Amino acid sequence: MSTRCSDVWWRGSSRKCGAYWGGRDQSRFSNWGRAEACLKKYPEFYEAMHYSLCERSKALRTRLLSILNQHLESGKVSIGSASPALATDSKSADSGSNEGEGPTSVVPNGVEITRALVPEVPIIVFANEFFDALPVEILSHKAKLFVYFCNGHFTECWKDPSRAELDLLEHYSVPPEPGERLEISLPAQLYMQEIARIVQRGFALVIDYGYTREQQLAGRHRGTLMSFRQHAAITNPYQAAGEQDITAHVNFTALGAAAERGGMLVQPLITQSQFLLGIGEANQFADAFEECAAPQERAKVALQLKHLITPAGMGESFHVMLASKGLDSSVVTNLSGTSFGKRTVAAMNPSSSPAAPVDQTLQR
Repeated sequence: MSTRCSDVWWRGSSRKCGAYWGGRDQSRFSNWGRAEACLKKYPEFYEAMHYSLCERSKALRTRLLSILNQHLESGKVSIGSASPALATDSKSADSGSNEGEGPTSVVPNGVEITRALVPEVPIIVFANEFFDALPVEILSHKAKLFVYFCNGHFTECWKDPSRAELDLLEHYSVPPEPGERLEISLPAQLYMQEIARIVQRGFALVIDYGYTREQQLAGRHRGTLMSFRQHAAITNPYQAAGEQDITAHVNFTALGAAAERGGMLVQPLITQSQFLLGIGEANQFADAFEECAAPQERAKVALQLKHLITPAGMGESFHVMLASKGLDSSVVTNLSGTSFGKRTVAAMNPSSSPAAPVDQTLQR
């Protein structure tokens, strides 16, 4: 989400979060993603929260230390430390365990969040374009892709996938057809399981590109790996290594199942358009325009809001998943703005039901 649009997005959602906090003395907040928000524009919300960032990149942590120095000194912000990465050998992957051996559990890629987020206080986890940036495995109808770097070139070869990868594909995705490539992400499962373990009272809000298993069964969203460099799409993921972003759409069916296994209540998946219309419905987006002093400023915000909501912009490209624990269902509905989304989803899918298990999978 671009910086110029993020403030409009956060105005509405921050009001909802503020309503959740009420008079609570403290809550903790972890933003996993690219959205930036000036939370000090909402003093009561700012005073009630602690802002915990989890960043595995040493360079980015150093940059964050500089940007957030004032808030770090005041004790309102903490940055998660790096820890040894979760074991990902075939034995641990097949067992499905995500428990570390020390006093804390460690999520993939060396980011420790257990000490950053504690269960004694309400927790909100915003994952804005976080899960689409996690590593994925690419599967064909027969094997799993491996990439080697030899003589100055990247070379593809195919080997057997792990049992955990096959199980994830069989239960939450679809078997690739000959010539197709599909992505699956075990790290996404592990992160969601860790979030569900840590959040005892609060919710996780996931905003991202993505799809459901039902959409894949209908022949859509097969092979979503994309590369971007300077906001331009690149067809070759091996081009300009280290200088472009590589992403893959999020499997929300698998992600929701991981949250539910951890005891979270997952709301129906809705589009960003439905979500924003839901949270802006009550006051007709007054939050977005509250600091507009001139007509030109209102016009600019209106264009940004249009970009976030309309199908031609980001409204239908992004989806929103909300998973909660320890909250009354009416509170969750009010927080998420899903009352509008639920009505829309029900109208579009009057007889929606979980897909039947797929009998066939990769050749094992």
